Amino acid sequence: MSPTSETANGGRRLVIVESPAKAKTISGYLGPGYVVEASVGHIRDLPSGAAEVPEKYTGETRRLGVDVEHDFQPVYVVNADKKSQVKKLKDLLRESDELFLATDEDREGEAIAWHLQEVLKPKIPVHRMVFHEITKDAIRAAVANPRELNQKLVDAQETRRILDRLYGYEVSPVLWKKVMSGLSAGRVQSVATRLVVERERERIAFRSAEYWDLTGTFGTGRTGDASDPSTVVARLNTVDGKRVAQGRDFDASGRLKSDVLHLDEQAARTLASALAEASFAVRSVESKPYRRSPYAPFRTTTLQQEASRKLGFGAKSTMQVAQKLYENGFITYMRTDSTTLSDTAISAARAQVTQLYGADYLPEKPRTYAGKVKNAQEAHEAIRPSGDRFRTPAETGLTGDQFRLYELIWKRTVASQMKDATGNSVTVRLGGTASDGRDAEFSASGKTITFHGFLKAYVEGADDPNAELDDRERRLPQVAEGDPLSAEQVTADGHATKPPARYTEASLVKELEEREIGRPSTYASILGTILDRGYVFKKGTALVPSFLSFAVVNLLERHFGRLVDYDFTAKMEDDLDRIARGEAQAVPWLRRFYFGEGDGDAGSGAAAAAGNGDGDHLGGLKELVTDLGAIDAREISSFPVGDGIVLRVGRYGPYVERGEKGTEEYQHADIPSDLAPDELTVEFAEEQLAKPSGDFELGTDPETGREIVAKNGRYGPYVTEILPEGTPKTGKNAVKPRTASLFKSMTLDTVTLQDALKLMSLPRVVGADPEGVEITAQNGRYGPYLKRGTDSRSLQTEDQIFDITLDEALAIYAQPKQRGRAAAKPPLKELGEDPVSGKPVVVKDGRFGAYVTDGETNATLRASDSVEELTPERGYELLAEKRAKGPAKKTAKKAAKKAAKKAPAKKTAAKKTAGTGTAKKTAAKKTTTAKKTAATKTATAKKAAAGARSTSAGGTGDDGE
Repeated sequence: MSPTSETANGGRRLVIVESPAKAKTISGYLGPGYVVEASVGHIRDLPSGAAEVPEKYTGETRRLGVDVEHDFQPVYVVNADKKSQVKKLKDLLRESDELFLATDEDREGEAIAWHLQEVLKPKIPVHRMVFHEITKDAIRAAVANPRELNQKLVDAQETRRILDRLYGYEVSPVLWKKVMSGLSAGRVQSVATRLVVERERERIAFRSAEYWDLTGTFGTGRTGDASDPSTVVARLNTVDGKRVAQGRDFDASGRLKSDVLHLDEQAARTLASALAEASFAVRSVESKPYRRSPYAPFRTTTLQQEASRKLGFGAKSTMQVAQKLYENGFITYMRTDSTTLSDTAISAARAQVTQLYGADYLPEKPRTYAGKVKNAQEAHEAIRPSGDRFRTPAETGLTGDQFRLYELIWKRTVASQMKDATGNSVTVRLGGTASDGRDAEFSASGKTITFHGFLKAYVEGADDPNAELDDRERRLPQVAEGDPLSAEQVTADGHATKPPARYTEASLVKELEEREIGRPSTYASILGTILDRGYVFKKGTALVPSFLSFAVVNLLERHFGRLVDYDFTAKMEDDLDRIARGEAQAVPWLRRFYFGEGDGDAGSGAAAAAGNGDGDHLGGLKELVTDLGAIDAREISSFPVGDGIVLRVGRYGPYVERGEKGTEEYQHADIPSDLAPDELTVEFAEEQLAKPSGDFELGTDPETGREIVAKNGRYGPYVTEILPEGTPKTGKNAVKPRTASLFKSMTLDTVTLQDALKLMSLPRVVGADPEGVEITAQNGRYGPYLKRGTDSRSLQTEDQIFDITLDEALAIYAQPKQRGRAAAKPPLKELGEDPVSGKPVVVKDGRFGAYVTDGETNATLRASDSVEELTPERGYELLAEKRAKGPAKKTAKKAAKKAAKKAPAKKTAAKKTAGTGTAKKTAAKKTTTAKKTAATKTATAKKAAAGARSTSAGGTGDDGE
């Protein structure tokens, strides 16, 4: 069946894909006779709240969206925002003769295709159309060679979805009750959070150790050149045959873990002085051949890691950009565990190697790469440029982030089919005798590359910014054993061991993959979830756990230890893959996971017979979440700091306290939410406790007799009055106390009663304009300003609120009002040139806070970012994420305004038809009916909202795998 045979047969074919962009590209390749339409993602899923569950379901099924008592049957509902699209698809289907389901080739894509078939209920032939690149040849080949729906893939995806729903909807409410509302737990996200927390615990427990060594610069006595330097820089290796301690010789507590010589500063300086006049000679020269093979083509995780290292992209923005490249036909499918290249791709890569670098760089045989990922999801190709001839980056016409990511993929793919890099690595050892008789031996290592091979095209980045990249050469002088050397300089160098580095997005993705936790295709969304939930925030590129995440992980480890155990999670992944291969059955496995070993209708024997193994790693989730009495919420969220100070994670954020509440010794102070946990020392906590807190009694208002106090509120310091007892606080006669925020120049411990009374007297009447309109001076959210009717004008300083005269105010109003933005303020910080736009990036202070901009794209700083600590790389990453999101969609407010503009036309029509009594009666009936309908809708909406809140308030941990 060819793509053009439908015109001969007189048929019409409907092709359904996920996205409109993909539909647009594919429709251009298929031509007339084909209608390509998008489902716009999933059209059906588990309900997001009880309000979406059909009335016939009750109890646990209504709460979970899964009938756990009847073989874990899921309750699927068509998403509310997809009903119109489903109707459109059904209308198109009625006019079609064949249906092609052309969703992605992975598990999720197979599940979307199955849901489409279940919802649309086609009565015409249905074909599953699969492809891994969107090119004319690939699409036409896919139409000509369809297959049946793969039910095993559908079952595997459904099992994951049900598992994640049970995990999230059962464990998340425990977090709401014991830690804080709005939190979520998830099979993979909770384990990922635990990894980040454990790394921070290591940093907190870490104790730095100081050690010293020597660095010497030794001359050969020859005039050197680029290929044969005249000096060699070497580091002290042994003293009297005993190795000198390096950082690797210390454990996390700062103690030596091996028998080595530990030099302190005095010993190192003494030895350096004793070697100043010593004679040195080369003791050995060891040369080995150097060979480096190309890196495998990209799969999903390695692309995310390299885009993070080289381009500063987060995992989420990498996948967003890659999605656009795939949908527009530039690269192959970007969610893949495979490093395999098709024969066509290998031929295209080898052709470009010859064309761009010459035949000397092309190996005799094509290179093949074995997959390193256990249980690789599907037999996809690696991520590569699409087509049978690769377009160079310059030929694509791409710009910005899409150009940069395509270039990265193109380089890596071409380099994978090039020859090895070769050269030599050399180690030189040299020694001498100190004036005090001690023997000191130094060593130096070098590397020369004689043939760069694939390194001409691509060099992989590193997570460690200090790491040496593969194409870096270190040339040593050409010396032989016994050659004399002179010590030009010997210096003592001090070092300190460093705590383990925090994870970055790239290194966390790598860790999850190496531990076989979760599916690589979902890592981007997992990282997005733990960042959005506030479990983790970024400092530069480092992932820092919040104090909130410490409380969550503490609870999960103590009471749900198996659910966040790394091996348990990996074993679950193995089980899910066995189900996908048909080696195990989903229902017995889910039953044992939820109800426990031997519970329910199927005992352990039945489960084992179903291919689920001995089940040692499976337990009963239901029982775990039923008995919560043993969980002490206060203990879970409390962490000792030292000297009697305890950190607690409260409803409104972290704080430290000391002493018992209600006693004079009790102290309490809030902790900045963006403070890294390893920076919370006893000294820092003492500083916070020493700061003024609580209520400051300023005195009595002489006019009202009410007490005036200064407080530190959730939104900053303010002053207010204390109302007498018995003052009504609700109802028609309610009295609100006068309240005013402090000026930026004021603090709680310096504000006076006079200051407070002036602040609470605002707004101040400045006077009236010639037309009698009152002008007031006020302090607002965005600073001091004047107001005359609806016309507001900004003031330069807070003091002007009390000082400005009527003449000065009129002079301001006499000037034309500045439309749009105010005069540009000087930037708060300059970050350098953006690697995408090439324009200078600066940090500015905007209406809604600080933001980074290159003049084209603006990105607001996150709560975890501070202007002072913002690095250029973090600024570029924020801009890249904003670009990947694309332009903001029109808001509902704008749509409402448009609707409001059309409203007067209806009123006019009503007036014209209101001339007879009949018309009036009809209108009255319509109005009454409308009110009843509106009331019914409102009541239904309230019930629905209440149901949704009871089921999914704050979200749950569906990992979406």
